[in-house]
Amino acid sequence: MFIPTKSHRQYSPALDNDQLTELSELSESDRLSAIDGGIYQRAWIEIDEGAIAHNIRELKKLLAPGTELMAVVKADGYGHGAVRVSQIVLEAGASWLAVATVPEGIELRQAGIQAPILILGAINQAEQIEAIAYWQLQPTICQREQALIFAKTLSRNNASLSVHLKIDTGMSRLGIPWQEAEEFIKLVQSLPQLNIASIYSHFATADSPDPTIMWEQNQRFLTALKNAGLEPENDQQNIRFHIANSAATLAESALHYDLVRPGLAVYGLYPAPHLQDKVNLQPVMQVKARVTQVKNIKAGTGVSYGHRFVAPQNMLLAVVGIGYADGIPRLLSNQLQVIIRGQIVQQIGSITMDQLMLDVTNIPDLQVGEIVTLLGKDGDLIISADDWANTVGTISWEILCGFKHRLPRVGVSTNIY
Repeated sequence: MFIPTKSHRQYSPALDNDQLTELSELSESDRLSAIDGGIYQRAWIEIDEGAIAHNIRELKKLLAPGTELMAVVKADGYGHGAVRVSQIVLEAGASWLAVATVPEGIELRQAGIQAPILILGAINQAEQIEAIAYWQLQPTICQREQALIFAKTLSRNNASLSVHLKIDTGMSRLGIPWQEAEEFIKLVQSLPQLNIASIYSHFATADSPDPTIMWEQNQRFLTALKNAGLEPENDQQNIRFHIANSAATLAESALHYDLVRPGLAVYGLYPAPHLQDKVNLQPVMQVKARVTQVKNIKAGTGVSYGHRFVAPQNMLLAVVGIGYADGIPRLLSNQLQVIIRGQIVQQIGSITMDQLMLDVTNIPDLQVGEIVTLLGKDGDLIISADDWANTVGTISWEILCGFKHRLPRVGVSTNIY
């Protein structure tokens, strides 16, 4: 049976929850000095636990009574730390969790989390099916052959399992084509080893200001269910129905059904600008690092690999201990801006694997060890994952998920929400 050992990934290295709580009550400088004797002071990520709870409460305000919230915590909680994020969202009112893989679900179970956990990815191997049953996870079934593999594997162990059926209504990713859903649903209903816990689909364009395709997908979803003798508003078989991601959760209450599945919104970011007035979300993640060297360079001096920046005049340069191996996109080279002492500072030269350079000419008394805010708030200034995403032509989801595990996640709470 596939039962991996406990993951090495921790919310914050060598710190338990009580220690994290104590740290959150300290000043920033005292808190960082306390982390493992200072060995993690090069660069780190701060996770605002109060903001996570606030965002869950805000999202729940949108839901009708009886509609549950499934927080998506895959990809290590979008880079925020899946275990601690899961604990917080459940305390704040979420009742389900969603992950992408079997090991992600096992990690939560090993942390003592008992809430139902949906695995969004497709599973086809008997070893993984046995692990799912052992750890009481709930898989997604999206094709006929997969359902038969599950039934055969479970029958050998005299076991049964709650499963979730996925219908492809236009995403063209996982899921049975909606035109074939009736036969598929009836097949799964005929297999005694499989108990249908929910039927769901996923929107491809819910974040678009034009809702045409979203409503077309929704109608396909309803048609598929009706053809199988199921109706979300008149269900007598204890099956849940869900289709709303973050964007759909914010955009339209008629799409909430029995469950909503917010991901990005849990972490305080909006899936599209036109949805920002729907609810008050607070960003959860801040990325910080320390200045490791300050030096003067003369006009004409090249900076970093390839000399993609050449000093136009005498300058004061700061080296900062964070780079693309930590998750700072190299495409931000010569475009990245950071905050030091409440003022914007320009990054210069190519971002390297472990370090980057700043033009700090306007801060002549800058000292080694001072804190640089790469993402987050300092004074009245804010730099967001959306800013980075817009600059390099990607999405904020990718920015959040790109931060590596050598950056410790440090729990803090502003307690202002």
